[in-house]
Amino acid sequence: DKVTVRRDRDGYQYGSASGNPATFRQKRDGANEYIEGEAERIEYDGKLDKVEFFNRARLKREPADEVRGNYISYDSRNEYFTVTGGSQTASGSPEGRVHAVIQPRAAAEEAGKAAAPDAPKQ
Repeated sequence: DKVTVRRDRDGYQYGSASGNPATFRQKRDGANEYIEGEAERIEYDGKLDKVEFFNRARLKREPADEVRGNYISYDSRNEYFTVTGGSQTASGSPEGRVHAVIQPRAAAEEAGKAAAPDAPKQ
């Protein structure tokens, strides 16, 4: 619904987006993959290469990793994220929980290599 972007004297960009939800997408350096996220409010700090997602936050790293929580902090320089849940509702439902689906990278790569036939030698 609303995006505000500013630049400091050193050329670093900062942004704030709010919506129902606001969305974010960034190509990962050195890979043909994207980081996609959404939340009610997103704050971007270009100097720190950090993105923060507030309220009903979701972050997905293609092809299949996904985390959800009330707050997510993503450091794109180090590819590190922190997820925090919110408080439980009065009915005791698990709305405040953090949800994560993380695919093992090394095991999937090794399985792919083992299944691939060897190239004929010349």
